[in-house]
Amino acid sequence: MEAQYADRLRIIEAYDAAGFDSYHVAEHHGTPLGMAPSPGLFLASVAQRTRRIRFGPLVYILPLYHPLRLAEEIAMLDRLSNGRLNVGIGRGISPIESGLYGNDPAEGQARFDEVLAVLRLAFTAERLTYSGRYYRFEDVPIVMRPIQTPHPPLWYGVFTGESAQRAAERGFNVITHSVGEARAIRDEFRAAAARAGKPELAFGVGRMIVVADTDAAALAIAERAFPHWYESFHFLYHAHGRSPVFGERPGLEGMRANGHAIVGSPSTVIAALSAQLQDCEADVQLGQFVFGDMTLGESLHSIELFAERVMPALR
Repeated sequence: MEAQYADRLRIIEAYDAAGFDSYHVAEHHGTPLGMAPSPGLFLASVAQRTRRIRFGPLVYILPLYHPLRLAEEIAMLDRLSNGRLNVGIGRGISPIESGLYGNDPAEGQARFDEVLAVLRLAFTAERLTYSGRYYRFEDVPIVMRPIQTPHPPLWYGVFTGESAQRAAERGFNVITHSVGEARAIRDEFRAAAARAGKPELAFGVGRMIVVADTDAAALAIAERAFPHWYESFHFLYHAHGRSPVFGERPGLEGMRANGHAIVGSPSTVIAALSAQLQDCEADVQLGQFVFGDMTLGESLHSIELFAERVMPALR
């Protein structure tokens, strides 16, 4: 695990040097799907190892946090990075992970709303008073604030047009991993953002991406690495005799066929991503470049090819 952390930090340094806009890390608990159960702790290292790239959790699982503690952590990370923090937030997609923390998943939305309300106050107030179902504060002095005002950009993951609409109304930038519905989700998001007077909000799509010198070389890497990711993705659900919230994920061929996984040479990746981005008119392309048992060398070469060959073509 120590080597994994070291490798990930080297990869993020490569993102920074290559001109990537931002880096995001997921929060997971009780599963090998993610090894950053405390994303803020890992991102503190990222802040010191990079100079330009923005970064943040995608997402902080808000119901698992004390809101004042989280507000102070966010302010510290924004200060440590000189204002480069993005803040992804969510209620937590996995009811099993929430249950491991002793939380009732049925209360996830209510807890999310309350923690978010306290965070917004903590970002702007000099003294905080709040009374809710889960938290009550009386005249708490706020001495830690982020550099970015009124707070770092907020990001949220969406799966439907309805959730995208709600996100826009609340001032969240969004990422979706949907493929076939991406354009419809984007349209609902953009319409809601316009109605809310927030046209600056960004819409992004997430894809798994492997780039190598040839299609065959990229496919060989993906075919070896993907089963490890697949097993980790389903690990906690299957251990509890359940399926993921949005159903079992298809294998690599299914993910490639539906456009969620893009694997190939630079020219192949350019063609696939260009078609998707033109179709949904996304502002942001979020790439999962490292997964499964991809080696450090394979990951760095994929990132290098993407930065030198793919990014200029997409721009």
